[in-house]
Amino acid sequence: MTDIFLGIDIGTTAIKFGAIAQGETIFYHRVPLETYSESGGVRYQKASEILVIIQNELREIPRSLKQRITKISFSVAMHSCMPVVAGEFEQVFIWSDTQSKEAIAVFKQANEAERFYQKTGTPIHEMTPFAKILYFKKRKMYPENTKWLGLKELLMGFFTGVSTIDLSTASATGLLNLAKRQWDKEILGYLGISTDQLGQLVEPTTSYLIKRELADELHFLPGVQVFAGASDGCLAAYGGYLANGLSASLTIGTSAAVREITSTPVLDWQRQNFCYYLTENIYVIGAPSNNGGKVLEWASQVFADDPVQFYEKIPDYLAQSPIGAKGLRFFPYINGERAPLWKANQTAEFKGLTIHHRRAEMVRAVIEGVLFNVKRLHEMVNEPSNLAVSGGFFESAVLCQLTADILGADCWLAGENEPIYGLYGLITQVASKQSPIRLQKWSANQESHAEFQPVFQTYFD
Repeated sequence: MTDIFLGIDIGTTAIKFGAIAQGETIFYHRVPLETYSESGGVRYQKASEILVIIQNELREIPRSLKQRITKISFSVAMHSCMPVVAGEFEQVFIWSDTQSKEAIAVFKQANEAERFYQKTGTPIHEMTPFAKILYFKKRKMYPENTKWLGLKELLMGFFTGVSTIDLSTASATGLLNLAKRQWDKEILGYLGISTDQLGQLVEPTTSYLIKRELADELHFLPGVQVFAGASDGCLAAYGGYLANGLSASLTIGTSAAVREITSTPVLDWQRQNFCYYLTENIYVIGAPSNNGGKVLEWASQVFADDPVQFYEKIPDYLAQSPIGAKGLRFFPYINGERAPLWKANQTAEFKGLTIHHRRAEMVRAVIEGVLFNVKRLHEMVNEPSNLAVSGGFFESAVLCQLTADILGADCWLAGENEPIYGLYGLITQVASKQSPIRLQKWSANQESHAEFQPVFQTYFD
């Protein structure tokens, strides 16, 4: 019988389970995961709920299938931070937790800020565990001997008894020295913590045997290998690369991100692209924006009584308004912004609005604002001429073409870049047949691209 690989992906909104055999997905399930919000920018998930969901779902997998699973591995959302006090834990603070925004704004002005970025490849931002620990320590919210773990250590500890964190996930904490692949002593000293308070570092392909009692309880074979895995962003980029052969990708869902696979680290302090480790010869560089499809969702509520009709009318709005929206500009920062500004308090605005502007120009300005912002992300990863594009934004052919025109790049419409497919390829070194495939090419209209260029040059001035 064929061996089966089981991938478990802990995302921001859901936990996904995918069983793959010989490149074919034979089992897939998605379970919603609740995020809790409190005043002051607090956002977290509950470790107990995550473990209960995983155990319940694994019990539901048919025993005949489970008896063929020989490898298990994990994809986790980046930037999680789970304080562990005297062995007790519950809150897992996630990337969107902004408690530390004021503390990190002060730190950005410190002499250490640039040096820490250059060491870690992690932008100086409140999304990171570095920022969260900095804030918690300043506020003295936890005991001095608190351990600072995350989703990966939670999972590895539960499945194997060893609280390890892979280098890929660790490289997004702001605590890992990217060149040495070790926790950075200077950064830890700045925070007043030691390596004993962090997870044990391992390569993504490092494996341990599943705990015997857990295997018995869930009806797995006792010899199942549990691999550390990597982070969701790196694995999504890698999965797309394995399927499409394209090293660069653009995703516009709720938010947006441009990523590129490289063989060596690429860092730029002024623009602060991220640079995360995947393997010894594979790094994922890129830039994330808070403002993608969520901006269009907001616009649909503002400019239309029926959001569905709004999306259907987008081609008409664009046809009725010229490139540049008659001088109207929209800065799309309704959710604050990560790249390229790294300002949680950044706000959105229309600029140049006059009595002569109508709904069509305003809608065009919103869309152009989102895509011009994406163009800035595109520049941060060396403006690749070919991009695998995915996400709900690209369900519209008109928006596919507009993206190609603004970026001046060939956009290859692909399926969703599921991290589980990248995880399967990383652990087994076999590309999944269910990975996203190249579907349709959208090439830039060079006349339109030339017309967009001068608008972009001064757009955010």
